[in-house]
Amino acid sequence: MSVTPGQAAPDFTRRSDDGRTVSLGALRGRWVVLYFYPRAGSAGCSIEAQRFEAALPEFERLGAQVIGVSTDTEARQAAFRDSCRLSYPLIPDGDRSLCRAYGVMGTLGGLLNMASRVTVLIDPDGLVAWVHRSGNPLTHVSGTLAELERRTQGAPTAQAGV
Repeated sequence: MSVTPGQAAPDFTRRSDDGRTVSLGALRGRWVVLYFYPRAGSAGCSIEAQRFEAALPEFERLGAQVIGVSTDTEARQAAFRDSCRLSYPLIPDGDRSLCRAYGVMGTLGGLLNMASRVTVLIDPDGLVAWVHRSGNPLTHVSGTLAELERRTQGAPTAQAGV
């Protein structure tokens, strides 16, 4: 079942491809942009990842941590990080448990046992604030940034590390 706005975001603690521990609980007090993508290294996923990287200063200015998730292996995620020159954490979800918890296994991606392209905006209290579902990698970053700006206008931003 898919996550919906207003519900508690499924908690997780995972190791990213570069060995960092990423915990949703540790990010309380901060916005989280959790984006799921089908395949590390594919053209669309590379475009999306690089757009998130380019917009990272804006997300950070608004107090948000960007985290990417796919069902790829740690090694494939690491190669993807290097080829796209990414600085934010990528979480390998080989057992697909995180993708299932967020309800992103489905449509074409689910048929291929991959995540669908979905971005989940999680508020500082750990609640799902907004969900963007689209097969178009060109709209995820701009749409998410616009939504985050709308929700944080006039609100102080919290700073916390991964």
